Amino acid sequence: MLMEKMAKKYSASVEDYLEAIANLHKSEKAVKVKQLSRMLNVKMPSVTAALQKLSEEGLVVHEKYGHIELTPEGNEAADDVIRRHRALSRFLAQALGIDQKTAEEDACKIEHVISPLALERMIKFMEFVEVCPLGEAKFPQRYRYYLEHGELPPECLERRSGER
Repeated sequence: MLMEKMAKKYSASVEDYLEAIANLHKSEKAVKVKQLSRMLNVKMPSVTAALQKLSEEGLVVHEKYGHIELTPEGNEAADDVIRRHRALSRFLAQALGIDQKTAEEDACKIEHVISPLALERMIKFMEFVEVCPLGEAKFPQRYRYYLEHGELPPECLERRSGER
């Protein structure tokens, strides 16, 4: 089962901090409080307080005015959040035809509350559609047509009437 190795469940706030630190670390050599404050749109004292909590939980290493580093446990938790975020964003954008900006925003909200089973099924659905696109390579285009026109594409109607 894909979701068997889920990291320990943390609060949405903790997950947001871990994800932000991991993402900043990929683009910057060193992550600082000010960068995190800007990225999360929170005041620097709030970041400092959150880092203290994350440090006490063994998720980050941070000394006052120093760089912020994820511990192995923090890195594992961050990777899990990022994986959920990417899967959700991809599902929303590709399978449901939602614009990328909205898909990203919604993924940020959903990633904290989705059950492991629902996430696993979404990932499996995307894998299935890419490899075995419901009998047709045009599945995403046909789905988009259905969303845009409120009716099934003509070729699907033909197929449906042929099944009767």
